[in-house]
Amino acid sequence: MDRQSRPETMRENDVIDLLTQQHVLIRELFDEVDRSQGEQRKEAFSRLVRLLAVHETAEEEIVHPYARRKLVGGDAIVDNRLQEEEEAKEMLSRLDDMDVTTAEFSQELERLRAAVFAHAAAEERYEFSELKASTSEAERKAMAVGVKAAEAMAPTHPHPGVESATANILLGTPVAIMDRARDLIRKAMGKSESGEG
Repeated sequence: MDRQSRPETMRENDVIDLLTQQHVLIRELFDEVDRSQGEQRKEAFSRLVRLLAVHETAEEEIVHPYARRKLVGGDAIVDNRLQEEEEAKEMLSRLDDMDVTTAEFSQELERLRAAVFAHAAAEERYEFSELKASTSEAERKAMAVGVKAAEAMAPTHPHPGVESATANILLGTPVAIMDRARDLIRKAMGKSESGEG
């Protein structure tokens, strides 16, 4: 995978373009998990889990609050996306506990794929397009800063020499990864836990 298609080195500076490109990477990772077997499948699935966890956290922390404030009917749009995300997180957690070589894993992965693809399509149609029309380029660039900070911790392909540096951040359940991503996003966006910033 080249530099342009790794989340932390993407040239997109508009949060909508960045997240839409992430949807493409997520689709590619689902395909890679499908094609792989054994340890390779486990490793590909691990990268998919990290990317989904970080991607959804970035949307929850950055995009959804903006959409609530900026869009007509923003609360309803965001509430629908959050419900879809919650269902996907539950599936992801179940998958995370399964053996990747089983038929049950493959069936659950297909259910997750369908849910994630439907969610991405709804986001792009109902949230992203409206948000792009309702925000300035400067606002979207500012939102991209936080997304890039979080997504740098979820490489979609192994990077030689950085495995140990990212290992501690990337260990744990999808929920733990989301918590760490949330902290990184808030730091990048100049927010602190105590409300300072």
